[in-house]
Amino acid sequence: MSTPITVSLHILDKEYRVSCSETERAGLESSARFLDDKMQDIKQSGRIVGVDRIAVMAGLNITHDFLVEDQKKSGLSLNISDKINALQNKLDFAINAFGK
Repeated sequence: MSTPITVSLHILDKEYRVSCSETERAGLESSARFLDDKMQDIKQSGRIVGVDRIAVMAGLNITHDFLVEDQKKSGLSLNISDKINALQNKLDFAINAFGK
């Protein structure tokens, strides 16, 4: 069993220190870059304000992408994309209604 190391990750201009094994380091850094890119895109769109909301929207987008790919791989004909889009619209409405 390898000794845990501490890795510094930068997500949306904040530093997070995470412990992992050396074998997990590359995957963790890649995941952090991917998440940061998604969050930066959402932040730059200007539609969503606040780190919490940006993180939730990034999580929804990443989950949606994952589910769509998973659906393609499994051959299911579920209409998950429409359900996720409807959920995103509801969240946008709620965020805008309560954010003002």
